[in-house]
Amino acid sequence: MNAAALWQRYQDWLYYHDGLEVYLDISRMRFDDRFVEQMQPQFEQAFQDMADLEGGAIANPDEQRMVGHYWLRDSDLAPSEDLKQDIIQTIQDIERFTRTIHLGEIRPPQAEKFTDILSIGIGGSALGPQFVSQALAPDAPPMAIHFFDNTDPAGFDRVLSRLGDRLRSTLVLVISKSGGTPETRNGMLEVQNAYQKQGLDFSRHAVAITGRGSGLDKLATSQGWLTTFPMHDWVGGRTSELSAVGLLPAALQGIDIQAMLSGAKEMDVATRAATLKGNPAALLALAWYWAGNGKGEKDMVVLPYKDSLLLFSRYLQQLVMESLGKEKDLDGNVAHQGIAVYGNKGTTDQHAYVQQLREGVPNFFLTFIEVLHDRADHQPSIEVEPGVTSGDYLSGLLQGTRTAIYDNDRDSITVTIPDVTPRHVGALIALYERAVGLYGFLVNVNAYHQPGVEAGKKAAAVILELQHKVVEVLKQENSPIAIAALAAKAGAPDDAEAIYKIVRHLAANDRGITLHGNARQPGRLTVSL
Repeated sequence: MNAAALWQRYQDWLYYHDGLEVYLDISRMRFDDRFVEQMQPQFEQAFQDMADLEGGAIANPDEQRMVGHYWLRDSDLAPSEDLKQDIIQTIQDIERFTRTIHLGEIRPPQAEKFTDILSIGIGGSALGPQFVSQALAPDAPPMAIHFFDNTDPAGFDRVLSRLGDRLRSTLVLVISKSGGTPETRNGMLEVQNAYQKQGLDFSRHAVAITGRGSGLDKLATSQGWLTTFPMHDWVGGRTSELSAVGLLPAALQGIDIQAMLSGAKEMDVATRAATLKGNPAALLALAWYWAGNGKGEKDMVVLPYKDSLLLFSRYLQQLVMESLGKEKDLDGNVAHQGIAVYGNKGTTDQHAYVQQLREGVPNFFLTFIEVLHDRADHQPSIEVEPGVTSGDYLSGLLQGTRTAIYDNDRDSITVTIPDVTPRHVGALIALYERAVGLYGFLVNVNAYHQPGVEAGKKAAAVILELQHKVVEVLKQENSPIAIAALAAKAGAPDDAEAIYKIVRHLAANDRGITLHGNARQPGRLTVSL
């Protein structure tokens, strides 16, 4: 396609939102008019399905739950007055609690004010807050935030070491809907231990964000924690950033949560349009469908050209991959759906993997995230060359990469926002939440459950139960025992490899287990306690 035709195509397919000043360009995706026409009936159904979902339809049949994260930024849409008031009250409670913390009206026993936040969560309870913190936290926030987002002991130690004596002025947020998430529970227990070692009362530092009546809710109440905030059962983890999960840590860092909610609400309105060209989320879903033939055959590479948006691709990994990565469709047929997401930031990636993107395996499409204003304060930049600023370079490299990959038959989408502000971050979150929902309807999968995640948790529980059995067998042995014999006595003769890895881990961490023999021949090792 020549330059004049590309310019016309750009104009034909450019979406612009006047209020938010957000642009969406899918002109460098090579779909044609025939494809768009063929997709129209599916989009009409998807628009209806989305309207039903927002109206309170059961969209997660596995758990008999509604999907209501859209209500969080427009409580008038909630299907009942009780839900509406719950949403309003939660936001008011977050703002009130934040004020009392910042003013020192609620303070730790051994400090004048809380200075730091330690947020303990996993998956959506960490990725959203981390992304928003990186994007929006002021350079000198009223409270600095730290994260436990794994069950890695070395990671715990690193964060606690950085906090040091400030542990006494740290507010701990424990985030788990059920209260039974192992990684979050482990992090909480590690922190409780750290507080105990310093002679501090953990309960005077702790806040729970959890489901009402959950085990964590009951624990927080019985131990007299500072307060609790709700995780509603109609909000999934990957869409929880605009609930208490994300709003509380954001508010404590001094981020304008009302602006985030306002931007999301405004984008939600735009993405309710029941016309393809008038709906930016539908345009994204159309482009994704085209890129992967409706089967996720190409990966989504996300490149934000702004340092503050570094974690956007990580946030989108969960939102897109956990929502769309499904073995079966809604009819029970094996479909193996999904879209793989990865990315870092521009222009860093131009010195990393853009070489492969342009000339290697064409198994991807790119999403550029462009920010128009070079500096957050809109101040002019110095010239690094005559007539050229560093921001001009950033813009030029984005445009150049877009052109270079298109010229070599690689497709791309460009999302442009004027600034990285709470309002525009809220809009980006809403845009992609809706795009995922619409795409899920297009490919006939349930975007609101995650059976694969639960399967992994169950498998981990099996390993830990096996570990208990192995240790009990070893306690009865008077001499070293071979791995195969140990597996048989543990009642798991087919799990010799898993048992070998269990005892190797226990031995490495001084848990009383000793391995005898050559590490290169694990089948010949013997084990003793």
